[in-house]
Amino acid sequence: MMARIVSAVYAALIYGFIFLPVAVLVLFSFQGTLFPIPPFNGPSLRWYGAVLSDQRLTDGLVNSLLVAFITSALATIMGFLSAWALARFWLPASAMIRGIITLPLTVSYLIIGMGLLVMFNLAGLPRSLFAAGIGHIVINLPLCFAIIYSQMGAHQANIERAARDLGAGELRVLTLVTAPMLWPALFASFFLAFTFSWDEFIISFLLTRFDTTLPVEIWNMLRAGLNPKTNAAGSLVFGVSIVLAIVFEIVAFRKRVA
Repeated sequence: MMARIVSAVYAALIYGFIFLPVAVLVLFSFQGTLFPIPPFNGPSLRWYGAVLSDQRLTDGLVNSLLVAFITSALATIMGFLSAWALARFWLPASAMIRGIITLPLTVSYLIIGMGLLVMFNLAGLPRSLFAAGIGHIVINLPLCFAIIYSQMGAHQANIERAARDLGAGELRVLTLVTAPMLWPALFASFFLAFTFSWDEFIISFLLTRFDTTLPVEIWNMLRAGLNPKTNAAGSLVFGVSIVLAIVFEIVAFRKRVA
């Protein structure tokens, strides 16, 4: 009994340590006064309205959504094709190729961003949303590949062989047989990549210049001093991440039940 109580208290402390700062952020995003400090005298949507009327923040929001959607889709497609090729065909040094694809998972985003920045400078490419998008694909592709590759088992391979025996070509097998069987993994890969890309800061900060994403705009506001709009903007970022996490859990649950 005592062990259960200690475990529960320990878990509560851990969750409190993780989520209490976020809860304070969300709470004071509804603060109606100029300074987000106690006592709380809300609720008020004043700062959410200020965020939506701020051109820089709305542009950053649109840029974040655009970059996250495009890079997540590309990372999912590339991860699917690479996983399919490595799982279904014999390739020389396939284990080494898998290791190279998943290597960015073990590398700091700062190192990846600095490496890409140096590479783009040598190639004469300016810092832009396009450059940041490439960086987001680099960090999301290994995740998508790992998720999709783990779901390519013998059952799917047998069904693919049956489709080929019935006269289907490789493209039809890939698009009409393999992809539908793996749609939960594809869906989960896309939403996880979207979540990571949506609130990613380091690579976006290093690789963008004039057109920036929302996390970079929030950082720029914080550098200028305490601004209550940052609480509302941060709460919006957190809210979108929570929605995506819930969608991912629903998809994962349906996959386990199926």
